[in-house]
Amino acid sequence: MPEPATPFPGTGYRSAVVSRPPPLTPANGGLPATPEAWLPNEHSLYRPRHSRRQRTALACALVFFLAPAMAFVLGVRPQPFENRDLQAFPSPGDGWGFFTSFPEWASDHLPLREAGVDAASGVSTGLFGDSPESGRGTPSGPVGIDPQVPGGQNPDEQRDTYYPNMIFGKGDWLYLGADVSNKCKPDLELDQVIGALQRLRHVVESSGRRFELVIAPDKSTAVPENLPADYAGKKCATELSGRFWNRVTSEAGAVDLRTELARTAARVGHPLYGPNDTHWTYEGGLTMTYALAEQLTPGVTSSWEVNPGALSEWPADLPPLLGRSEQREMRKYELAPDGETNRERYVASDFREPLRLTGTSGTGTIAERTGLIADSFTQFASPFLAAGFQDLLIVHAETVADDPAASAAQLLADREVVMVELAERNVAGGETPLLRNDVIEAIGGVLAQNPR
Repeated sequence: MPEPATPFPGTGYRSAVVSRPPPLTPANGGLPATPEAWLPNEHSLYRPRHSRRQRTALACALVFFLAPAMAFVLGVRPQPFENRDLQAFPSPGDGWGFFTSFPEWASDHLPLREAGVDAASGVSTGLFGDSPESGRGTPSGPVGIDPQVPGGQNPDEQRDTYYPNMIFGKGDWLYLGADVSNKCKPDLELDQVIGALQRLRHVVESSGRRFELVIAPDKSTAVPENLPADYAGKKCATELSGRFWNRVTSEAGAVDLRTELARTAARVGHPLYGPNDTHWTYEGGLTMTYALAEQLTPGVTSSWEVNPGALSEWPADLPPLLGRSEQREMRKYELAPDGETNRERYVASDFREPLRLTGTSGTGTIAERTGLIADSFTQFASPFLAAGFQDLLIVHAETVADDPAASAAQLLADREVVMVELAERNVAGGETPLLRNDVIEAIGGVLAQNPR
């Protein structure tokens, strides 16, 4: 009688004992193990080492990884194209933040990334017919709830509110979402903003210098007629913008360009902001130049002669947020301060590195050595500032804020006039670092040691 089989652990069942023959090997007369790819094609177990699909996938992988590497070797470097700076390399001191931030850095610094984004956008829109407008209303992330909500919103109204990076207006008009989000979720309250601007004026003027402040209106402020009928944050952004303009002009002494911009738009017959960019055109920059020159020396522009120039193209800054690139077309202008000799100069600069513009003296020009702390809106005014100011130094506000004491010593110490131009959205919400107390104190300290 055979012995009972060993029961499986944990069960009441028994199984029969099965004896298996030893595997065949070359030692006991068997054949050696043969890879499936070496078997005859007719064999049922035949599998090719690299099928056509595998080879195609391998080639795609090589192109994907080697093309950016070869582009880097040949000198191609990533450039910002999405209306923001490239992601900085994360610090190992950030702990786990190093690992979570690394993919964003790697994506931003991939050579030929812009070409890839453009290609993907072309395929999406051209082949599949997906319009960027199909994403209207797509949230970019929630806005938290503050105990004191700006703009008169109560917490229930603000709950689950999303502020997209882009606002799709009427027709083909696009608006930057920060026009709204910076005001509905400000870094500083309006009282703090106005107080900081007043302190900045005080430290400059107490050193014996002239101070002028000009605010570049947001596109949503200057051309609101092309905004959609309703959008997230409309109430709080509109309300804060109104209060901001009332106070920044009456209490901080800012030059109000809104009326003059509207007059210029009426004269040229079109808005001074384009559908696909958040900045004004050269006409807006020329209007700003006129206003600042008249503020410093009333009547100085009476001899100015302006004539339209050629059309030029400029990369539009809003389409990259939708994964595509476009150009905006703008009219250039000639400016003769004395009424005869054109002296405008078109110098491409983002002012991260200070830009000094010097010209000849003569009728219709500002003689005082002038420093201008500015942002990207001044790019469209610099050609005319170069014509109207004999000695002008332009530097970006973030460059000054990075090292305010050194910047003030190197750039402002010998200036007789200090002007500041900032975009409405960055001031109204307290986004600009130029409003920080440490920055204002450092600038004031340097100017006080070098009085005029």
